Amino acid sequence: MINQVMRFFRTYIEISNICNLQCTFCPEVERENEILSVEQFRKILKQVLPHTDQVCLHLMGEPLAHPYFAEILQVCNEEKAVVHLTTNGTFLSKFGFETFIKAPSLRQINFSLHSFKDNFPDKDIRPYLFDILEFSKQALVQNPELYINYRLWNLADTTASMAANQGIIDHITEFFQISINERVNVALNKSKNLIGRIYFHFDTRFEWPNLNDPIRSDKGFCPALTQQIGIHADGTVVPCCFDKEAGIDLGNVLSQSFDTILGSPRLNAMLEGFKKHQLVEDLCKRCTYISRFDKKLKSSAPSLPL
Repeated sequence: MINQVMRFFRTYIEISNICNLQCTFCPEVERENEILSVEQFRKILKQVLPHTDQVCLHLMGEPLAHPYFAEILQVCNEEKAVVHLTTNGTFLSKFGFETFIKAPSLRQINFSLHSFKDNFPDKDIRPYLFDILEFSKQALVQNPELYINYRLWNLADTTASMAANQGIIDHITEFFQISINERVNVALNKSKNLIGRIYFHFDTRFEWPNLNDPIRSDKGFCPALTQQIGIHADGTVVPCCFDKEAGIDLGNVLSQSFDTILGSPRLNAMLEGFKKHQLVEDLCKRCTYISRFDKKLKSSAPSLPL
């Protein structure tokens, strides 16, 4: 049994699979709407913490739309978790900035800035950005250790896509009165420091795998189950953040112990397959994101999205 020694860099705990937006970047969730109760979340978190360095409060869904998000974050504070939060930012002011700035558990917050124009292409983005930038400004003073990422994960190609996002970048740099000259030829997964621990983070779009997709390959490597694992809002454990519909159901942490699930034959078969560069699960064979690791099969495991 290897479950006692398994440790992940990041564990995704989906506190809700419901989102107030519907971006073209994210596919619709086909599962029933689910929300973890505060006590269910505490139960899961206590089991996960001995096995993970970081906890992300999403897989699908908008975490700040959870009706008891403040209580969820307080549980993380009490349990001394290290939390990474990804949000579209539309509910940021609902909780008050200090809820996040003074949360000892919150290490990083990612704002998916590509979401606004994707949903509201004709609206002025400045009122949306105002809360995010004011929050960032206060965080720089009150909690300079907090990492903040402004995500633009909608790059179609380097030059054209950067030009499309230029208005957002210009508005942010003008707010902080900083000039950013290197705006084109942004490499894949490249971050650009803005000020303090605030960064722009650029990436291209990618597709979530689906069991109805054609098989891409039965060979490949993936850092799922070594660098990350995911838990859906109904407690279902999945190997990675791309398994949005539980195509690879490894068990349910609300009815089984997390340790038991980590020792399951299905999970271990996946791990052994990855070691041999064999994809044993149908969903993995259909995953196009895994192609990003094709050139690194013989190197150390690369990271999945921040």
